[in-house]
Amino acid sequence: MLLNRLALFALSSLAIGPAAVADWLMGARAMQGVGAAILAPSVLALISTTFPESAERTRALAAYSMVAGAGSALGLVLGGYFADHISLRVGFFMNVPIGIALMLGVVRFIREPELRPGAFDRFGALTSALGMICLVFRIVQSAGSEWTSSRTLAAVASGLVLLIVFAVIEARATQPIMLLHLLASRQRWGADLLRMLFLGGMVSFLYLPTQFLLRVLGYSPFQAGLAFLPMILMAFVAAVIVPAFTRRRGNASLSRIVLALTATGLLWLSTAAPNARFTLDIALPMAPIGLGNSAALGPLAVAGISVIADRDLGAASGVVNVFHQLGGSFVLGLLVAVFASANAPGMDGIQLRSHRNAMALTGAGVMHTLSLIAALLFVVPAEHMQPAR
Repeated sequence: MLLNRLALFALSSLAIGPAAVADWLMGARAMQGVGAAILAPSVLALISTTFPESAERTRALAAYSMVAGAGSALGLVLGGYFADHISLRVGFFMNVPIGIALMLGVVRFIREPELRPGAFDRFGALTSALGMICLVFRIVQSAGSEWTSSRTLAAVASGLVLLIVFAVIEARATQPIMLLHLLASRQRWGADLLRMLFLGGMVSFLYLPTQFLLRVLGYSPFQAGLAFLPMILMAFVAAVIVPAFTRRRGNASLSRIVLALTATGLLWLSTAAPNARFTLDIALPMAPIGLGNSAALGPLAVAGISVIADRDLGAASGVVNVFHQLGGSFVLGLLVAVFASANAPGMDGIQLRSHRNAMALTGAGVMHTLSLIAALLFVVPAEHMQPAR
């Protein structure tokens, strides 16, 4: 699965580069999304089967977290450089040699775990996907129509009905794509909810400040990318301090601290105005966000897949990825709707963009505050978690 989806991701990236029309671009992006959606749980499942449930797995997941955090920010810098000095298309073409190198690395270093016969839960996949599409589409479209319109109510009702049908299908399926008993654990359910809120805030962070830097402060794409360098530097700091901290204090303590850091950074960044100073208003708040982003995904992944039988690791990793993607789509859609609807009389274009950015980033900070509350209520050290019944 990992090799095939790496190939799909690379080939779809190759197709995006020369895209001449929007339909071509969106179709190739959709195929890229299919590859990415299967890559994420495959990676988590392979980490879990390659490394036993011990300090070794915790270190592996911490490395995975820090690479993911640094990679998201580094992509902004490289993408800004390509867009400014060469072509935006180069950013997509770069995925091709990276994908080839990763496939060679998988063949060379990754051992195939034990294979088991299985069946694809087609109706479960269909109802879950359509249900979430209805809900996310309605959130994204909310800025342009009334919530009480018949179209809105029909989309929300359809989404809820489809998700209820999905739950019924999963309860009866011989091999469901989502094992419902994995959500019976309070700690694991809390970790998944926490992940959704956290990722929603972080994806919004990668999107909203970029628009602020470009459209309010007048940065070039490359300058906007460079503005995220404090985030990248803090990823390297996290790589040094997180393993030792985790050994001494555990994942639960780490998750609470990093969530407090990211919530503080997002709320601080939301105060940036059209006359913002780079050091005080942009770079400094990005530092705790970068540290928290690079350190958080590891303990969240540990909490999401701990105390699970090897045969269920793929399914558990899929559940983790579902909440990951929900955060990136549902919460981002919600905050984009906040951005679009945050109007203030008497403001010019620049001031209005700044005001909308502040409202949406405040929403992202609230999401991380809620994720901190979820951590305090539900998430405990993985070694104390009980298996789901």
